[in-house]
Amino acid sequence: MDHSVDDDNSSIRSSSPANSPVMDRNPSPPPDREGEQGGEEVDAIGETVYSKHWLFSTFTRLIQIVSEQNMGDSDAQMQLPEEDEDELCKIWDMAMDKDVAGFLQEFKAADILLGVITKSRCPRLTEICVGILGNIACFPDTCLTLSQNNDLGAVLLLLLGDTDPPTLLETTRLLLTCVSQSDVSSLWLERVRQQTSVCSSLCFIMCSSTNMDLLVKVGELVDKLFDLDEELMKTWVTAGSQPSDEEEEEEGERRLDVASSLLEAAKQLRSESPEGLEVYLHALQLLTTIHHGIQTLAVAGGTGQALWTFLCEVVCEDLCQPDDPPFVLQEQKGLLVHALAVLSVLVSESLCSPVLPLVGSMLRVLQYHREVSSGHGQKEKEEEEEEKVDEQLQALIQTTVEFLSDIITDLTKDAVCELVTRGYLTEKTCLSAVGSLLPQFSPAVSSPSL
Repeated sequence: MDHSVDDDNSSIRSSSPANSPVMDRNPSPPPDREGEQGGEEVDAIGETVYSKHWLFSTFTRLIQIVSEQNMGDSDAQMQLPEEDEDELCKIWDMAMDKDVAGFLQEFKAADILLGVITKSRCPRLTEICVGILGNIACFPDTCLTLSQNNDLGAVLLLLLGDTDPPTLLETTRLLLTCVSQSDVSSLWLERVRQQTSVCSSLCFIMCSSTNMDLLVKVGELVDKLFDLDEELMKTWVTAGSQPSDEEEEEEGERRLDVASSLLEAAKQLRSESPEGLEVYLHALQLLTTIHHGIQTLAVAGGTGQALWTFLCEVVCEDLCQPDDPPFVLQEQKGLLVHALAVLSVLVSESLCSPVLPLVGSMLRVLQYHREVSSGHGQKEKEEEEEEKVDEQLQALIQTTVEFLSDIITDLTKDAVCELVTRGYLTEKTCLSAVGSLLPQFSPAVSSPSL
């Protein structure tokens, strides 16, 4: 059965998606069906001009839609009438207003939407309902109420196994919103631990989807989960390394593991989304901070060698090239620091051996940093720069220096000559490297012969 995930999807913090009416502002208030003036203030939601009466009517229609769908063929996928879609998308947009979100909470809208989601046979309807919940969850008070609904939590995690990309995108956004709020993150982490299908569902998306927005959002969710819960990361890594059961082996299926899934998604995003690629590289870096993660990469025929090859290509072919201006380092520092951190672990664990183009790239990073730091006539900004420390850039330089110092003493004379021949080792890169590397060596050790 084809479970590929390849459709279009909606924009962040979802206003109505592209295939519904485009709205660049909150929707106009619906007409007061009981009179334009009478009861206007009583009917308004909070400080907004949105109508409570209209909202009640629309939710009543929503329940009716689901009832009508379930009276038909139980196996048929239903379509949402255009007029109903327009009305529901107005609620979707309205839910971005704090007063409206609070009113929807008081109105027990989450229970209604949950009921619709569980009974819906219309992907578009499910997407809209999850999108409304996602906007409601953007505010701490309403997010707390939603998060305490255990039935809703269970259904949302199961939705990660859906095959409709727009629904998956909205579900992932909603989960990321909740996990990112400190007051409720522990509730969601516990649910994720208990629902074992979450790992396999996310791995499947990362391995099979070509939908860039969905891949980025799934990467952000996985990265956030790993950052918050190291034990969960260990569990997922261990689960992926276990052999498949006999039935799966007979069918020729391979259990999806986290490391290879992250790598596959990173490959998809390499040329499409530098921001998304950076998220995945950070998640892979987190894997290398635990013993279980390194063991997974070290397995013969496992992900370690493929990851090394991919990251070397990214660093040596995509980033910090000889014809780039030095300030490109500022733009690419996030990608570089995560990539070099993972590569340094692979080398230190003797999983891979450094290659000369990688050494050349690290020398260039130090050269560009030296040139940018010299100011190029912008010394008038020195005081301001001193006050604002760029921690990520500092981490990149520290990682580069430590990585280079670990491997430079093992370079043979032939390797050094080849660095010169290829143009990796020049007067500029040599001076930059010496200036950065000398503090790494003790006084008893002579300066490296470059």
